[in-house]
Amino acid sequence: PPPVATSKEEQDRLLRHQPDQPQNPKVLRIAVIGAPNAGKSTLSNQLLGRKVFPVSQKVHTTRCKARGVVTYEDTQLIILDTPGLTSPFKAKRHKLDEAMLTDPWDSMKHADLVSDHWTRNCLSKEVLKCLSRFPRVPSVLVLNKVDLLKKKFILLELITELTEGIVDGKKLEVRSAFKHNSSSSAKSPLQITQAFPPKNRAHEPRCLQETDQAHEGSSLDNSGDMRASKSSLVTEEAQVPKHDGPRDLKNMKGWPYFQEIFMLAALRGEEVDTLKRYLLMQAKPGPWEFHSGVLTSQSPQEICDNIIREKILEYLPLEVPYGVIQVTEVWEEGPSGELLIMQNLLVPRKSHMMMLIGKGGKVISRIAQEAGQDLMNVFLCDVHLKLKVEVKS
Repeated sequence: PPPVATSKEEQDRLLRHQPDQPQNPKVLRIAVIGAPNAGKSTLSNQLLGRKVFPVSQKVHTTRCKARGVVTYEDTQLIILDTPGLTSPFKAKRHKLDEAMLTDPWDSMKHADLVSDHWTRNCLSKEVLKCLSRFPRVPSVLVLNKVDLLKKKFILLELITELTEGIVDGKKLEVRSAFKHNSSSSAKSPLQITQAFPPKNRAHEPRCLQETDQAHEGSSLDNSGDMRASKSSLVTEEAQVPKHDGPRDLKNMKGWPYFQEIFMLAALRGEEVDTLKRYLLMQAKPGPWEFHSGVLTSQSPQEICDNIIREKILEYLPLEVPYGVIQVTEVWEEGPSGELLIMQNLLVPRKSHMMMLIGKGGKVISRIAQEAGQDLMNVFLCDVHLKLKVEVKS
């Protein structure tokens, strides 16, 4: 993937530049939606091949919708990385802009396909509301962070819950065969297969398939004396009612209109290529929106702000990082082509300043070092980042 330009002028020129259209261009706009902290930005970064969206274990790291661009041969994927779908009450609690309530919905209006993330054993009400509001936009379900599951057979139950037992218009059936083997402690792989793939899509990767190498830990937890010899999800033809309008969401836990299911660990990059290949094949004929040299619609300063804020979120406790205001005071090219950045971090009280600086300046130094390294990977040049902390008047 191309690096991001270090100057706003160069990035603006690329964004304004007429796209270098191939002979038969194809395009697909993808809205990545889900609950806060579902791993949407991590997945977007993996699809892009370079980290341009902030990632943190705290919720609401992504503050506004931003576009990432994947250009491969004659196809362009436009990834709409959106803030987590949230409620007005939670938005007020975390001091979020009103845009964070509207941006995910706005992204859906412009999407050709939506990728949704799961939350525990049901989809969040905000996600269901969004899917129901835009029923004609095709959607796929991404089960992210599956490497964290010790008992992989839980995936079978999850898939049934999150899809209401239906995928691509076909009914799912869970079949498990167990055999007694008290002396063995070996783990057998979990296989999830689609028994009857549609004939006209036989060339597509089977997204419901999971193999040994796909997941390092994709075997059943064997704490007892029962070992799985086979465990599978099978699809059968089903008459699924057409979905032409909003549904009653009160008792809904899942969505029966997903076209595919993907299981991956975006942080480690596992199976992301399978999803990427699928998305490339879903692209439709149409002109590219961006020049092939564009990786993101964000300005260099926005990327810098987001990456520094990501580190602040990681190292400051509770609600403290949400009150930090960032002011860039220096952004210039050094004598050897390096990027020089100085940013002032304004906090509301002295106690917050002491936390951000840390004992002996260790916290602020670590933030500057890690953010600087990430920025070097984005811009592909040396970056000298200096941070200072002040109490805002």
